[in-house]
Amino acid sequence: MAGKQQERVTVEGHELTLTNLGKIIYPETGTTKAEVLEYYATVAPFLIPAAANRPVTRKRWVNGVGTAEHPGEVFFQKNLEDSAPRWIPRAAIQHSDHTNVYPMVNNLATLTWMAQIASLEIHVPQWQVDAAGKPLRPDRFVLDLDPGPGAGLPECVEVASLARSILQDMGMEPVPVTSGSKGIHLYTGLDGTLKSEQVSAFAHELARALEADHPDLVVSDMKKSLRKGKVLVDWSQNSGNKTTIVPYSLRGRAQPTVAAPRTWQELASPSLDQLDYTEVMERVSSGKDHFAPISDRHLPPHGEDDNDDVGASAVSGGGRERVVTVGNRLAKYVGMRDPGKTPEPFPSSSAASAVSQGPASSAQPKPGDPAPAGGIFVIQEHHARRYHLDLRLEHNGVLASWALPRGVPETSERNNLAVHTEDHPMEYATFAGVIPKGEYGAGTMTIWDRGEFTCEKWRDGKEVIATLTGEPGGGLGGTKRLALINTGDRWLIHLMKEQPGARRAAATAPAAKRQAPPEPESAPEPKQEPQPLRDYAPMLATSGTTADLRGDNWLYELKWDGIRAIITGTEGRIRLMSRNGNDLTAAYPELTDRACWPEGDFVADGEIVALGKGSRPDFGRLQLRMNLVKTADIERARVSVPVQLMLFDLLYDAGADLSGLPFVERRERLDAFAERMPGGCPVHVSAVLDHDVDDLMTSAADLGLEGVMAKKADSRYVVGRRSASWIKLKLEQSQEVVVGGWRPGAGARSGTFGALLLGIPDGDTLHYVGRVGTGFKDWQLRDIMEQLEPLVVDDSPFKDIPREDAAGAHWVKPVLVAEVTFGNWTGPGRLRHPVWRGWRPDKSPSDVSQPNQGDR
Repeated sequence: MAGKQQERVTVEGHELTLTNLGKIIYPETGTTKAEVLEYYATVAPFLIPAAANRPVTRKRWVNGVGTAEHPGEVFFQKNLEDSAPRWIPRAAIQHSDHTNVYPMVNNLATLTWMAQIASLEIHVPQWQVDAAGKPLRPDRFVLDLDPGPGAGLPECVEVASLARSILQDMGMEPVPVTSGSKGIHLYTGLDGTLKSEQVSAFAHELARALEADHPDLVVSDMKKSLRKGKVLVDWSQNSGNKTTIVPYSLRGRAQPTVAAPRTWQELASPSLDQLDYTEVMERVSSGKDHFAPISDRHLPPHGEDDNDDVGASAVSGGGRERVVTVGNRLAKYVGMRDPGKTPEPFPSSSAASAVSQGPASSAQPKPGDPAPAGGIFVIQEHHARRYHLDLRLEHNGVLASWALPRGVPETSERNNLAVHTEDHPMEYATFAGVIPKGEYGAGTMTIWDRGEFTCEKWRDGKEVIATLTGEPGGGLGGTKRLALINTGDRWLIHLMKEQPGARRAAATAPAAKRQAPPEPESAPEPKQEPQPLRDYAPMLATSGTTADLRGDNWLYELKWDGIRAIITGTEGRIRLMSRNGNDLTAAYPELTDRACWPEGDFVADGEIVALGKGSRPDFGRLQLRMNLVKTADIERARVSVPVQLMLFDLLYDAGADLSGLPFVERRERLDAFAERMPGGCPVHVSAVLDHDVDDLMTSAADLGLEGVMAKKADSRYVVGRRSASWIKLKLEQSQEVVVGGWRPGAGARSGTFGALLLGIPDGDTLHYVGRVGTGFKDWQLRDIMEQLEPLVVDDSPFKDIPREDAAGAHWVKPVLVAEVTFGNWTGPGRLRHPVWRGWRPDKSPSDVSQPNQGDR
């Protein structure tokens, strides 16, 4: 195409005439229109998911972008011109006094048309439209970090890291995008429940909080006079009327730079710079999309030319009209994975061509037509960011796939969520292994069950009814008749009431949890007298690293981020006690219903957690359940913040003290104890994981957990003492601290505090370790002040606080314990970049110790 000035092509069945292919669009680099077209064809599998179903505002440079000294004329376009092809997806958006018809980049043909008319920059809002063109609520949130005079990318990176810490504390994981201009865009996915005004208000408050904590670095006011040497945190692009350049779009600047998604590791590089289009083309050749966590790789669900595949080959040939082949049904799968970094199977070229005829036909069977034949199926157990099962059914040469967050329903009275995902190659039916950290779907994949299915009905995008027959001992438990149903906004999986009569399913639990065949009968053991029930203080772990794991007799559990609790059950009562002896029974009534627990006396050890975004433990959210004493307050909090209990040890059961048994035997007893528990209660057993510890640490990071607990298989339960037989492997550094005062807040925090002053007990005083001003949610500011104000004293509790930190401070009696995360320790023994995690009412100042002596 480079040697031609005009070319007639067919893209996704639509004819386009590409003109002036040799025209220089970027004079400073000599980049031509043909190269612009090639770029957009290359990044289409990545740009389209980020832009799909969003009304596009375009910036066009018909005569090229010009140079830095003499910029070209730019046209700003919202309305779709009358001359535009009729097949372009569009949305009519009603504004206050007019209606605009916007194009939507839902396919390669539209993207090619935009590049042909020199619409170099593609801008979209943070919301999508539904199939009828009605605007939906925002599904993503963005901060535009724009450096002022005297500041640059290094300052933007520093602000991005500060904002990331706050967002992570709220259960959100932002993705950075170097804007292609001067700064960085920071994106976070939303669940679509908030209005644009609410998201915009949150962004504004976050920007003001960053400014209050770092006034020498951050400004939230757009006045140019305030921006010298600082980074503007532009929150306004979350307004429903504003747009942001879409990731992978070119920029209409003197150099052909790109709004390019990056990794946090890249941002840490001192050589970080904006990327041009050639660098981005090289990056996407690996198939890795760093923006996938935000766009979720979902392709448009509506529009005339919405396909299940996006991809492009180069336009070439001898001047004849020809079709541009765009990917195949596995293009999405391939585009999300790097064959050099993941052990997952990749389709052979012959397999790919066999399914490259486009999406499967959605024609419905006519009366009298035979039912679809069926094929093989596999259900894989996926320990990814969130544990789930993956159901895959053979269909038209690929494995149609659904993720099942709650597994296969056990009864026909309950429907479980099914999330339709990308088609997988047939080779995936036998895949089991570990997908490395940083790759799509990182975590451990095992075969839960597999076999063959017969299909009664298959309506693409609407409904599947099939009978699956698994392997003996498989997780499915035999033969099941299942239905997958698209309700319009979600898929559901349903266990049909009429089950096949081939053989009855033995169970629906994973095979590993099934009862083993009964052992041969032996002589009964002599009856022992029951041992008395006593109080148990929790065994404490030692902090360490994987280098401390000597020998091969270690067992592993994921570390749950919550409050440690000893659970004692007697006739008619369940009692919860914290690690420092506080009675938690009244505070968590959902865990103390006697009907939820087995009969008889017992003592168990576990962690109380509150789940946040993505069903991950959220310690900040758990704070809403702490320190409540009034019944009405507890009941209100119970509704808004339900808690779960993860059990990991059993100390007493059936009249026997189990603390002297090896850990592996106590876990067997705990599993048997759990089998006696009634269903429907928020009590679970934390799984013992038999995997490589480094892989487990990777999985824990992907799951958003604190880390991993390593326990010796032969370790006894040492009541109330710390032991090196349990080692806590944490992913990030954290430190328990005592609050000794606060510095007054300003701006948005006026009337509360700007930072809390922290220390570690050293005799009768506190050793000052720094101040924390980030990580707080709005509701916590007033709550913290209410706890501090009654403790005000005249004198500083610190023996070594610097004068500048003490200036204007208010002092408090050092009795409240909190926890912070931090980067590292500085030379004077200060915390670098501490971030608030929350109060620790389960601990007292005497429990707070120097680093590397923490406990679970």
